[in-house]
Amino acid sequence: MRLILDAGAFIAFERGDRLVAALLKREFLARRRPRTHGAVVGQIWRGGARQARIARLLQATEVVPLDLELGRRAGLLLGRTRQADVVDAALVLLARDDDWLVTSDLEDLRPLAQGGGLHVEIVPV
Repeated sequence: MRLILDAGAFIAFERGDRLVAALLKREFLARRRPRTHGAVVGQIWRGGARQARIARLLQATEVVPLDLELGRRAGLLLGRTRQADVVDAALVLLARDDDWLVTSDLEDLRPLAQGGGLHVEIVPV
């Protein structure tokens, strides 16, 4: 089981959300790194001292590039599910069965996970 973080998860962590903090603590105690991709970073990163918490979390997170292969796979998933958000589709594709997607976009990620044939836990924040 691994955590996959969307922009909402990072923002919740920045605001001191206890659920996200507890999930991350469990992840780090198990010596696992949460995952996200570079487009999510673009959604949340504005720089500056105000984002010190996000900066620390990013250092501890595996950030996967949204490259040609992942982009194509995301496009195919979007076509199958009749969805439109490539950032969400690529995020779902980082997951494996039994991973946990931590998100503020529950209704957007659920059909993508189902369309990708994934058996994941979607954790709303």
